[in-house]
Amino acid sequence: MKQWTREIEIHAPIEHVWKYLDGSLENMQKIMPQVVSNEPISITEEVVGSVYLQKYREGKRVMEYEVKTLEYINSPNEKKMKVGFALANMFDITARYQLIKLNEEQTKLIYTATNDPLKWFVKLFLMFANDKVVVEFVERVKRVAESEK
Repeated sequence: MKQWTREIEIHAPIEHVWKYLDGSLENMQKIMPQVVSNEPISITEEVVGSVYLQKYREGKRVMEYEVKTLEYINSPNEKKMKVGFALANMFDITARYQLIKLNEEQTKLIYTATNDPLKWFVKLFLMFANDKVVVEFVERVKRVAESEK
């Protein structure tokens, strides 16, 4: 299994940043433009255990997978969401978004992604994986959140 973690300070209030992670499809697409749809399959009262059917465009192909909420905290000073899904029956992937309120106008984003190969031959590809996608993601969240506040 590979894991990458990046943190970045965003000059925007915590609630403003949170709406891109835990809000409408339109807001989610601003930071994850490849997500085509995100439809609820089952929603739990405590959010953990909720499942969404997500469609993701990779080039001309659209892939579909179920995304399960594994962790969820929504308090005034800290917000956290961890989701997991199996991609093409090849990888188990988790994404953990943690927001920490630094002050009224600054938020720290800590993003952790894990990639666990489900097939032996896929492990070879993971040996060459780097953190480029993770770095690009936190920078995109910062850019979008700061430009729209």
